[in-house]
Amino acid sequence: MSPAAPPLEARMAELTGRHVPFVKATVVRARRPASARPGDTALVLADGRVEGFVGGACAEATVRVQALRTLRSGESLLLRISPEETADGTGEPVVEEGAVSVANPCLSGGELEIFLEPLRPVPRVVVLGESPIARALAAFGPVLGYEITEASGADGITPADLAGSQALVIASHGRGEEPVLVSAVRAGVPYIGLVASPRRGAAVLDALPLDPEDLAQIHTPAGLWIGARTPGEIAVSILAEVIQAVRGLSVEVEVEVEAVPETGSVTAVDPVCGMTVSVADSTPHSDEGGDERRWFCCAGCLAAYEKDPARYAKADAS
Repeated sequence: MSPAAPPLEARMAELTGRHVPFVKATVVRARRPASARPGDTALVLADGRVEGFVGGACAEATVRVQALRTLRSGESLLLRISPEETADGTGEPVVEEGAVSVANPCLSGGELEIFLEPLRPVPRVVVLGESPIARALAAFGPVLGYEITEASGADGITPADLAGSQALVIASHGRGEEPVLVSAVRAGVPYIGLVASPRRGAAVLDALPLDPEDLAQIHTPAGLWIGARTPGEIAVSILAEVIQAVRGLSVEVEVEVEAVPETGSVTAVDPVCGMTVSVADSTPHSDEGGDERRWFCCAGCLAAYEKDPARYAKADAS
């Protein structure tokens, strides 16, 4: 019997299987005093949750901010965290090629270097139909690194297929189109393409119980105009349109499938230590001392603020 996978590895496998984007944060260097050690790892989800350990609350707050930025850009990054001033003396992050140095005034000594690796889901394309165009899509999709799910009828597409998909292409020549189109629009699939002539496509859309805004989400005839004639050429034109739609999406749009609510602005400044923190459900916050909610890097700063909110309100006003 093989040993069970470590919790974070199992969690990564689960998130990958569900097409959920996240960032893997790994400590690669630590200078004492620091609570984290090389090899410590955490996962940062798109809603700001941090699972695992890469340091105390102050370090974690900085990791959260920078990890969410890498999740949007899709580019890996080496994050250096120090309690000292950054190289330019402004206190602002110093950005280099492939690295960023952040001064964290809340950090209790020591330094950390953490590698942030955004792991965004492989685009999943659902193809409905058994036509030559559908077969060409199934053949060409993997060349682009896309995951292709083939379905031969309306019963072959489940809500789970649509919820985790970036694209749906219907190439079934009139078989089972209408209910799948309605389901895809309501599931918020980013790209929906219907292979049909302009006349037939317009007739299909007219028969759907959808308002004009929803109908506008359906591309028909599917594909960019490149003069395609053969099934293979049409498949290429459709995949080009899928690329245009999928690559034009931000991660925020991609993770709407997870129905994660916005909690406010992306970042805020801790009024106690001056540190930039990411706003998430798990971020310490207080409604004391004013009309606006205040966000904190850790419970210590929150406690200091709530002990004397007026003190920090005066500091903001000065």
